[in-house]
Amino acid sequence: MKKSLSTIYLCLIFGILYIPIITLIFFSFNESNSTAVFTGFSFKWYKELFSSPDTFTALRNTLILAVSSSLIATVIGTAAAEGIYRMRSKLAKNAITSVTNIPMMNPDIVTGMSMMLFFVAVAGIIGVSYENIGFTAMLISHTTFCLPYVILSVLPRINELGDSLSEAALDLGCTPFKAFFKVKLPNIMPGVLSGMVMAFTMSLDDFVISYFVGSSNFQTLPLLIYSMTKKKVTPDMYALSSLIIITIFVLLIASNVRSGKKTGAQKAKKGARAK
Repeated sequence: MKKSLSTIYLCLIFGILYIPIITLIFFSFNESNSTAVFTGFSFKWYKELFSSPDTFTALRNTLILAVSSSLIATVIGTAAAEGIYRMRSKLAKNAITSVTNIPMMNPDIVTGMSMMLFFVAVAGIIGVSYENIGFTAMLISHTTFCLPYVILSVLPRINELGDSLSEAALDLGCTPFKAFFKVKLPNIMPGVLSGMVMAFTMSLDDFVISYFVGSSNFQTLPLLIYSMTKKKVTPDMYALSSLIIITIFVLLIASNVRSGKKTGAQKAKKGARAK
């Protein structure tokens, strides 16, 4: 009985999660723009997608913003995690960690409004139009709310690694700079990469902060889709969403296959050593 209930519960959860995605992909191949009646199989909306300059401009802006903010957040977040780890005072360390988590715990609407007011004030002080600092404002905002995710991914790796390898490198003649980049960074790289991927995902997905901080001359994909909801979302957005979902699915499969091969190779090495 318990097994049957758990199976039903699991099926319901997977249904709620994946049926909307499957529906979106299904209707991206619909010949008409209806989301209720499938009139025939067609690549019409994919052709519309690749011939739409507005969509590709928004996608390009989104990717530029996400890549730039995630890279900057990764560099600053890794340095911040190392700095927090090096703090001797527990009180100061806890205080800095709490302050660092504020952008993550704060509601997006509060962060967006505060960022908007800040950048409007800065634009007024330096005497430039807000439109001229639109991309810079969005880049700083996205970097700010991505930082806690990088720190939370990197700091546990640094705590787990400890100081033994770095101290050994220093004893062997490395400078602190070289010890960090040659010894510590390669060992914490999984945490750095996971933090960067998380930052990229958060930036790619953000709407609320971009809505408040963005300007009319720099439109991201979430803002473009939102502007369409005032009238009607065109089915070429279904096609774009389907391509993004398929790309992510392929990347996940490739990552799992690679990690599986790596695990198999490590097990084979251990077996060879045991023999």
